[in-house]
Amino acid sequence: MQRIISEEHNLLIQQERSLLEELRVQLTRLDADEDDLNLLKSSLAQLDELFLLVVVGEFNAGKTAFLNAMLGQRLLTEGVTPTTDNIHLLRYGPEIRKETIDEDILVLEMPVEWLTEINLVDTPGTNAVIKRHQKITEHFVPRSDLVLFVTSADRPFSESERTFLEQIRQWGKKILIVVNKFDLISGEEDRRQILEFVGDNATQLLGTEPEIFPVSARQALEAKTTGKEKADTLWQESQFEKLETFMLETLDTKERIRLKLENPIGISQRLIEKYSEVIQNRREVLTDDFKTLDTIDEQLEAYQMDMRRDFKYQLSHVDNLLFEMAERGDQYADTNLRITNVFSLLNSDALRASFERDVVGELSRDADQQINELIDWMIDKDYRQWRDIMEYLNRRSVIHADRIVGTVQGDFEFNRQAMLNQIGRSAREVVDSYDKEAESLKLAEQVQRSLVQTAAVGAGAIGLGSALVAILSATWMDVTGVVGASAVAALGLYILPARKDRFKKELREQINALRDNLHDVMTRQFENEMGESILRVREAIAPYTRFVRVERDKLENLDAAFKETQTTLRNIRIQVQNVQ
Repeated sequence: MQRIISEEHNLLIQQERSLLEELRVQLTRLDADEDDLNLLKSSLAQLDELFLLVVVGEFNAGKTAFLNAMLGQRLLTEGVTPTTDNIHLLRYGPEIRKETIDEDILVLEMPVEWLTEINLVDTPGTNAVIKRHQKITEHFVPRSDLVLFVTSADRPFSESERTFLEQIRQWGKKILIVVNKFDLISGEEDRRQILEFVGDNATQLLGTEPEIFPVSARQALEAKTTGKEKADTLWQESQFEKLETFMLETLDTKERIRLKLENPIGISQRLIEKYSEVIQNRREVLTDDFKTLDTIDEQLEAYQMDMRRDFKYQLSHVDNLLFEMAERGDQYADTNLRITNVFSLLNSDALRASFERDVVGELSRDADQQINELIDWMIDKDYRQWRDIMEYLNRRSVIHADRIVGTVQGDFEFNRQAMLNQIGRSAREVVDSYDKEAESLKLAEQVQRSLVQTAAVGAGAIGLGSALVAILSATWMDVTGVVGASAVAALGLYILPARKDRFKKELREQINALRDNLHDVMTRQFENEMGESILRVREAIAPYTRFVRVERDKLENLDAAFKETQTTLRNIRIQVQNVQ
């Protein structure tokens, strides 16, 4: 190749090399298929090789007969069943020689002059009956500089041929169509209809009107290999001269170089289109992932709002205990702190006992029960919130698994799935190890310690209810101090009514202060617990969140790089078309 290209060609080749290397890096970041990466690599290597002409078609379309006619002798084996098990690479050699260079590639060297500038490839039939044949054919076509598509006149453009031609078109290849076995069609009108049918379908599939050559490879080979007098007639009837002239003269050096330089452009464009779809598919998945994260954020916000609302309701049960005590205190004062009960008031032990019985009552037990129930409620809600969010993430992983597998490809889905599975495992471990009783006890001890320290009652393992009673002790102790040196008359006329009002007022003040203090302690503890719960959830899904955001940034950067590469490809293609 180097001996027939110009400096201008060399500059274009350097641009293409740089562009393809950059594209390989981009595709590697997308976890591209190894075959696609190797295809880019081989297209770089082929820039230094001879022009590559690939012949494709179904096994009974007469490809091998056509190639023998092109070579001028029966060098390849023909048959009515698939005879080409491998890719046959035909190139120039001083004598006929065969060499297997790969499991699927057999090199045939032949002393055919025009092979000095063209490498010819015979591919296995593309019929779906033999899957391996079709696979190696489809794998080799993207490497070609020009594709010669052979169909048979007796059944032109079958459905499998249409499908295969569509696949070839996606690689941006220049395609020539050969309608072989044209000698089997005798009527001129039938011949015209066949060519029209092939032309219309090919134009519709390819988007451009291709060159179509009706030939009889059998007649052309017979004309070249026999000395019969009918050789000239056979050659004319074969209509092979037009195709041969095009291949050896119209497809000159300039045109072959142009097609070779366009080959990497077509491959690059096809791979960009393929992996642009991968980017779009991954973006769609990530859109759902962002919706998932948004849903979790919304759920956490709603959870906090609901918890604060319900917390007030739960705390009101404790308030009711204190309000009921205040009502009992008023009733106690009205019943006992009166002049007719003066002698009972002089007995401080009896007064203390009646106050504890009628006013304090079961406050200690009831308060402990209500506050512990509130704590249990907090712990249970925390546990349920954690479990529900993790189950939601796990359900999402399962729901989208079928849609993602086979579409997004590569390590993207593997990493994403591993992230969700890791979160799921963490969730199960937390849920399985969650000891609500221990959590409730720990929280109760924290609340008790805060309440006791705030009220300055004293240290020690004291229950919440006991703390409330101890805080209120100063009020009823003041009631027992109503006796003293004052006279009974003075007690009845002046001291006792004032003491009763003062008792009611101070009892309510104490209860209100206690309620405010309890609200403050419980609310602080509640907010701390809820904040830690939210933090645990966010820390659990943090790897997933980071993955989604990093992947989005990567896809946006690669999408922008693809667009820039496509622009460069278009500019290089224009230069290739205008090169002299």
